[in-house]
Amino acid sequence: MLWREVSCGRKMGKLRRFGSLSERSIMHRHASPQTSSLGRRLRVRSGASLIGYFWMLGYTSVVLGALFSTVFFPEMLSMLRSQRSTMQPYMLSQPGDHGIQPRTDELSLKQEFRSLRLSQLPSTDVESVEFKKLWKPPPNRGFHPCVEPSESYSGPGISRGYLLVQSNGGLNQMRAGICDMVAVARILNATLVVPELDKRSFWQDSSNFSDIFDADHFIAALRGDVHVVKSLPQEYLLAPKAAKQFQSWSNVKYYVDAIAPVWRDYKVIRASKSDSRLANNDLPADIQKLRCRVHYDALRFSRAIDEFGKKLVERLRTNGPYIALHLRYEKDMLAFSGCTHGLTHKEADELTTIRHTTAHWKVKDINSTDQRVKGYCPLTPKEVGIFLKALGYPETTPIYIAAGEIYGGDERMKSLLSRFPNVLRKETVATPEELAPFVNHSSQLAALDYIVSVESNVFVPSYSGNMARAVEGHRRYLGHRKTITPDRKELVALFDKLDRGELTEGPELAETIANIHKRRQGAPRKRKGPITGTKGRDRFRTEEAFYTNPLPDCLCSETDPINIKPKNFNTDRQLLSHDPQWRDGHNSWQRH
Repeated sequence: MLWREVSCGRKMGKLRRFGSLSERSIMHRHASPQTSSLGRRLRVRSGASLIGYFWMLGYTSVVLGALFSTVFFPEMLSMLRSQRSTMQPYMLSQPGDHGIQPRTDELSLKQEFRSLRLSQLPSTDVESVEFKKLWKPPPNRGFHPCVEPSESYSGPGISRGYLLVQSNGGLNQMRAGICDMVAVARILNATLVVPELDKRSFWQDSSNFSDIFDADHFIAALRGDVHVVKSLPQEYLLAPKAAKQFQSWSNVKYYVDAIAPVWRDYKVIRASKSDSRLANNDLPADIQKLRCRVHYDALRFSRAIDEFGKKLVERLRTNGPYIALHLRYEKDMLAFSGCTHGLTHKEADELTTIRHTTAHWKVKDINSTDQRVKGYCPLTPKEVGIFLKALGYPETTPIYIAAGEIYGGDERMKSLLSRFPNVLRKETVATPEELAPFVNHSSQLAALDYIVSVESNVFVPSYSGNMARAVEGHRRYLGHRKTITPDRKELVALFDKLDRGELTEGPELAETIANIHKRRQGAPRKRKGPITGTKGRDRFRTEEAFYTNPLPDCLCSETDPINIKPKNFNTDRQLLSHDPQWRDGHNSWQRH
């Protein structure tokens, strides 16, 4: 009987859910009192179950909504933003021209940068973590510049004679050489004539010292260290001059023993070269600090270059963080290094001809394959694109090319642009009118690239040339800004596997490259000494260049034991000679 009542109740429930109003009325009239009572109880239970069902549905919706918003939604948002930014054309650089031709239509320069920045602002939560990882500089462990002289340091005494300097090489090779020559003048107690710049190099730049550097500041900044004059006095123009090529990587003893005595017979010494004339290590602390004061303060760019370089940086920064890529894939570099990987036979022959006809390049026959396997070749534009993508930088990343004309032009840049379309150059950040004063002067253009590279959020050199070393050292000096130095030897092995089909661009390659470069991001470390096993003067060749890493000589930390901060120096007091022989006034250092 009970089963029948329950069955009847279920039927009534179904009729209540699906039956018509008239059918429900007829059943209600024919139902017994017991059946009606049971139906009421079942309706109450059914209502309670329905409430529980909706409560569980609401709870599940809240949980799924929270999970969706924290896990899945950021990924979808990132995809949508990526698609949106991809659909929006880049105002400063269009794929295919790699930033050679400036845009003059659509928007003004300031508006173009603003629109780009708004479309590329990083999102919060998940994206912000990855954003910080890509752009955050390494911990600097409290290191800061400490280039003040010691209390025993002295100013220049009566000059023994004049030192003429013929700088050689490109901009950064000349910069390092000039800094060395200031230190040499200090060691010799000589008056330095503002150096002559190289006008016969590969670049054939006619710029004078004052066209690139602030000569007045140079002289004033070194007043307490070395006598500096803009030109040789009239009475010495026709005087006999001793032409000397100072020995490379020399210490103080060499200059005291071999060079100082020359002033007994001459009043003017001409140094025919300036690069690498001082050792990287084992020099007096005050000489090392002087080299840093010259490189990072006294040798300031001219007002025109400095102001315009800062303007370029400001424009780039409005576009968000940017990478400065020193893409050393230029004709002179490839010809000098003998690297022809990926080039046509015609291009390879052209580079070989340049190398054989350049008299001061001593090595003529080079095996390009061996060079590349050993990591001695600059990365190609394609290889740089694979490298940056593997490190996790998104395709919208602004990349400023700090280099001259890329060998192979647009065709050679296609692979990089396919991965990173937002490639910029001076010519896309500035107008032709703004660049007009600097064109046809390679050293002045290189100075602009130097400023943009030092101030970039991330600096990546494709080759360890003079500019790469100088920029890396300057960024270390300014607080160890993020500088990613590619391990070319390891990368070439991976790239060759890609070419053979043994690897593909994906998570495995990305993880491998990221692991290789975890400790190559510009964090504080002591300057590297010579390679183990090298002997004689080859030891000096294998040392890390002084201007690549000024630690420990010019960087101190109160918490790190690598170096001890020197005592404060009072620049107002009268200076005395730092060398005991100079102070005692005897032997070859006696003043006159």
